[in-house]
Amino acid sequence: MISTDLIKKIRRIEIRTRRLVNDSYAGEYHSVFKGRGMEFDEVRPYQIGDEIRSIDWNVTARTGQPYVKRYVEERELTVMLVVDASASENFGSVNRFKRELAAELTAVLSFAATTNNDKVGLLIFTDQIELFIPPRKGRRHVLRLIRELLAFEPQNRGTDIRMALEKVNQILKRRSIIFLVSDFLAEPENYRQAMAITNRRHDLIAVDLNDPLEKNIKDVGLMALEDPETGQIAWVDTSSRAWQKAYQGRLERLETGKTQAFRQASVDRIDISTDEDYTAPLTTFFRDRAKRIRH
Repeated sequence: MISTDLIKKIRRIEIRTRRLVNDSYAGEYHSVFKGRGMEFDEVRPYQIGDEIRSIDWNVTARTGQPYVKRYVEERELTVMLVVDASASENFGSVNRFKRELAAELTAVLSFAATTNNDKVGLLIFTDQIELFIPPRKGRRHVLRLIRELLAFEPQNRGTDIRMALEKVNQILKRRSIIFLVSDFLAEPENYRQAMAITNRRHDLIAVDLNDPLEKNIKDVGLMALEDPETGQIAWVDTSSRAWQKAYQGRLERLETGKTQAFRQASVDRIDISTDEDYTAPLTTFFRDRAKRIRH
């Protein structure tokens, strides 16, 4: 049974995200993610200004009147949301958990896709594939995806991005748009090659979720830190300069590794924090993509 609180949360997300899509993102999504090409639709009588090369000479010869071929964009695309549900996603020090942010972000992307008559699917992973929902169209399908993202309880706690991407490559036979939503708190070497392979077959976009406390642990003296994926607890002295330096060094190495992995795989990155409104990073992503397409 779905709780009343969950129904209210789903409804709030739907209202907010549908408004954003209708006001901003539906058109930008359409212009950035093109169909697979142009397909023949019909022939019609030639009109002044039509391209001579579009004349259908067989029909013209048969009827004695000039006719041109008409083409339409083969629009239908498949969007796959590949969402990290490892234990580190159940963290948020400001407004919401990363898991809740992932649900709202994927709702925006799902509504943008379904508004453009595209299919949307969902794959939730930890260090195993936890849930797969095949791509479909429609509002009811999108609401199901949001519900699963908010309510689904994974069986495992770890993270295996490489495994998730390899599974996606097995499932999707035609070129698709893949949004990989994760905090990427894993060694980049483990997923670097899989990311490059996936982006050659599909259009892969990395949605990198983070929380400000993860980047800046202030001096509060002794603190117990728990690794959410292993459950191990370590007591640290946050006032220690040596510890602060070591912690910042690890963060910098992880960030450098991520950046290199994304760049080498030619993967676009949308960087979003739990303490910020995600509309600005999403808008920047769509606009930057549109500029590259025009040039």
